[in-house]
Amino acid sequence: MKKIFKMFVAVMAVAILTACGTAVQPTDFKVNPNPLTVVGEKVDADITGTFPVKKFGKKAILTVTPVLKFDGTEVAGQTVTYVGEKAKENGTTVSYKEGGKFKLHASFDYVPAMDKCELYLRFTAKNGKKVVEIPETKVADGLVATAKLIVAKEVKSQVTPDAFQRIIAQKQEADVHFLIQQANLRNSEWKAEDVQNLLAAIKEVNAAANKEITSIEVAGYASPDGTENLNTTLATKRQENAQKKLQRNLKKIKVAVDSEITPEDWAYFKELVQASNLEDKQVILNILQNVNDPQKREEDIKRLGVVYEELANNILPELRRSRLILNYNLIGKSDEEIATLAQNDPAVLNVEELLYAATLTNDFNEKVELYKKAVAQFGEDYRSHNNLGMVLYAQGKIDEAGQCFAKALQLAPNNADVNYNAALVAMAQNDLAKAEAHLAKANGTEGNLNLALGTLHVMKGDYAAAKKALGDATGNNAAVLHILLQDYAAARKALANAETPNATTAYLLAIVGARTNTPNEVYANLEVAAKCANLKARAQNDIEFAKYQDDEKFQAIVK
Repeated sequence: MKKIFKMFVAVMAVAILTACGTAVQPTDFKVNPNPLTVVGEKVDADITGTFPVKKFGKKAILTVTPVLKFDGTEVAGQTVTYVGEKAKENGTTVSYKEGGKFKLHASFDYVPAMDKCELYLRFTAKNGKKVVEIPETKVADGLVATAKLIVAKEVKSQVTPDAFQRIIAQKQEADVHFLIQQANLRNSEWKAEDVQNLLAAIKEVNAAANKEITSIEVAGYASPDGTENLNTTLATKRQENAQKKLQRNLKKIKVAVDSEITPEDWAYFKELVQASNLEDKQVILNILQNVNDPQKREEDIKRLGVVYEELANNILPELRRSRLILNYNLIGKSDEEIATLAQNDPAVLNVEELLYAATLTNDFNEKVELYKKAVAQFGEDYRSHNNLGMVLYAQGKIDEAGQCFAKALQLAPNNADVNYNAALVAMAQNDLAKAEAHLAKANGTEGNLNLALGTLHVMKGDYAAAKKALGDATGNNAAVLHILLQDYAAARKALANAETPNATTAYLLAIVGARTNTPNEVYANLEVAAKCANLKARAQNDIEFAKYQDDEKFQAIVK
């Protein structure tokens, strides 16, 4: 991959004017890296060398400009100037007697056309009024652009899920109250509105096609005052009497009734006290919390005098009851019904059903149409915009996806999934600052946040941060990082475990083969990768395969 040049040809043809006007070369010259390498959005190189002793003229001035040439154009870097000890111009002084160190940093903003490039140095030199013409010299040939094989699209966008439930558990309750120390069921209590509503609901659910009774419960309770034996008897009788009455009213409905008794309902007692306006309710609550023996607890409460009278009048009567409970399921539309209605009559579907309909197909075009219908009907719901953007992103329609995510962000600016998706679009559009800002708000997303962060860090050129974020991630983007870090075993592992291997997967394996001197791995994987026209064209000039460029087998694959 690296060409080795002899000193006179490989190093820049820098002419340093001696006092008598002759040109000399620096020695121990190096270009790092060579070939050049893309890191983030930059192509940087450090060029160093040594000026020989007693060669740099005391009045000499040398300017050096790095120039990157590619695709019929060129870009100039920052010029540096070296001056002799008696020169009047500004620059880095070079001692005539001792010589000095030559150092130049070249930096260029990367564009894809640079993938096949050459780095030259361009000079001007003079000694006093005498100008010496020096031809520009090529110092590096080619660019390793493997980092650009990392792409945002390898990170999947994230759907915001619907809340559709085909079976939704429902409950309806009613209480029948009893007089103190009595269990006979009063007709006035049975005729109460909540009881009659419950009876009607049982009949309605039983007859409905989209509802199903799961259970009916009758529970009997007693207040904590009185003996435990008395309260047990009362709770049992109250439950039995309420159940018999219920079954007589629903004799045509064949549903089993579950029974339960609570002789001393301290839990509901505490709940009622907490919700009350009793003046000393905290005293009562302290007794409930600190006294475990039920009998002593009752005695302590009764000693409260006036407070206990308030309890007896307003709280305890609520505990002397039977509770009637209807449990049933509300059964929603079938998948077939939802899919048909979504296509033919979407207006009858609610937002959850319409969003759910889009999950019933694997055809991206169908998903797009369904999410567009959701946007049209429920445009105020950010999920319709986000999910439409998710599918468009997967189809490679980045700008359209970005517009959808922007609308979703207007409706839900702090939603983790939407910010995550907006970050992926920003990365795909190479707006890395915007991507970073969105990812900062994406904590809690169901998307692969670590992979997104790792991808962003590689795109920025921060490989240490990328490695920390990616961890044990697999797939193409993780493999690119491992290749850049020269961990080829990890790269092979990441590619072997890629969830959806593709042509890029094979291309990366070919690069690993080239870097580890495994020709069979290069050829076998390039044959797969070359089925993608873009990768086939890339391979022809990719410096990763410099050793193979003249090989007939290689040429047969990439031509």
